[in-house]
Amino acid sequence: MNTPLLETRGLSVTIAGKSVCRNLELQLQPGDCLALLGPNGAGKTTLLHTLAGLRTPAQGEVLVDGTPIQKLSRRCIAQRLGLLMQQPEDSLPATALETALIGRHPHIDFWRWESHSDVNLARRALKLVGLDGLEQRVQSQLSGGERRRLDIATILTQDPQILLLDEPAHQLDLHYQLALLAHFRHLARELGHSVVMSLHDVNLAARFCSQVLLLFGAGETFAGTTDKLNSELLSRLYHTPVTAVRAMGGTVFLPG
Repeated sequence: MNTPLLETRGLSVTIAGKSVCRNLELQLQPGDCLALLGPNGAGKTTLLHTLAGLRTPAQGEVLVDGTPIQKLSRRCIAQRLGLLMQQPEDSLPATALETALIGRHPHIDFWRWESHSDVNLARRALKLVGLDGLEQRVQSQLSGGERRRLDIATILTQDPQILLLDEPAHQLDLHYQLALLAHFRHLARELGHSVVMSLHDVNLAARFCSQVLLLFGAGETFAGTTDKLNSELLSRLYHTPVTAVRAMGGTVFLPG
């Protein structure tokens, strides 16, 4: 069996005395696209940060390409793994193009400038997220949705094989939600990336992801394929009745 791109072994994560997961065993292979679902406060962001090596787990370990993440340098991790934060960093006095090019820094030798190839990659990413023509617009002049798309363009410019995405649909209108989540699915299915994305919309998870990880709270989790999602699981997850409705050849989950 191939070495997973991202793996957890006996992973337990806690924050402020609260358990996010206990003894989590997870293997992500090239092509996997996993949705991380759970109510507010369940610890989705905390788990993503732990998978990225930014937090130390209570026990267990995270491995990247079979190597414990704590044994890898941050530069090496950034070449293989990208994290889209839920909340953007403070705006820099930089243009959209300059910001997207930050994604190339892990791949550029010290004291060297970005190459034409790097710039072209950044321009393609900006075009993909609908920011072509705004390359010279400074961050402070972008709307909230444009800034979110710029964050996505930056991680696409980074081009890691493992993508950890914290609420990638946040602040995006419906058109960009569907287009960009479809692109992340394409990166997994067609180009062999592994994608983990936290989402609030279970229907987006069912549509674009092949697997789910549910965080119930108190350390309880459920991992499986998206076809295992059902009304009972989701009602327990979100503490409210959820109904499954057959529509357009698939299943749509509705509250109530």
